[in-house]
Amino acid sequence: HQCNEDIALMRTIPGMVVICPADDVEARAAVKAAAEYEGPVYMRFGRLAVPVINDNPEYEFKIGKGVVLKEGSDLTIVATGLEVGHALEAAKLLAADGIDAEVINIHTIKPLDEELIVKSAKKTGRVVTVEEHSIIGGLGSAVCDSLSENAPVPVFKIGVRDVFGESGPAAELIHKYELDAEGIYKQIKSKWY
Repeated sequence: HQCNEDIALMRTIPGMVVICPADDVEARAAVKAAAEYEGPVYMRFGRLAVPVINDNPEYEFKIGKGVVLKEGSDLTIVATGLEVGHALEAAKLLAADGIDAEVINIHTIKPLDEELIVKSAKKTGRVVTVEEHSIIGGLGSAVCDSLSENAPVPVFKIGVRDVFGESGPAAELIHKYELDAEGIYKQIKSKWY
């Protein structure tokens, strides 16, 4: 259905906007924003049903502006697309262990909301990126590019690790590659806690 390299490829095209919505509310808003935008836009939609995250009256979609979904002080989890819901659930698991994770929804990978990510990284001192994409060239790489120049902190990238994609039931693949809440939680714990 979908490759694991598309975000990386699209990021390299000059002037290309790259959007990966977290839920249906955001997807509708992103399509409207893309239609009004002057220039090329690549939109990536996952195939799994995801929980609705952005169903609050204050929600406003802006190209290039991330959204803090949960404030935290111990680490920052930057997620995109269907991984945003899993990241929020992983933050709950971490909280049960006394780890206070900030969760940021980055629906626009290019242009990246560097100001928001740098501010959060300076506050928490470490960043985890989570994406249903290769860890090479996608959200994690975009975040690392920004932080290396603006706020060097340790970054741990969670995603597909330099392997070809495979076919199968989507939920099973998410679990296999440890991209569900439990997998994210376990990877963060084994890396830093």
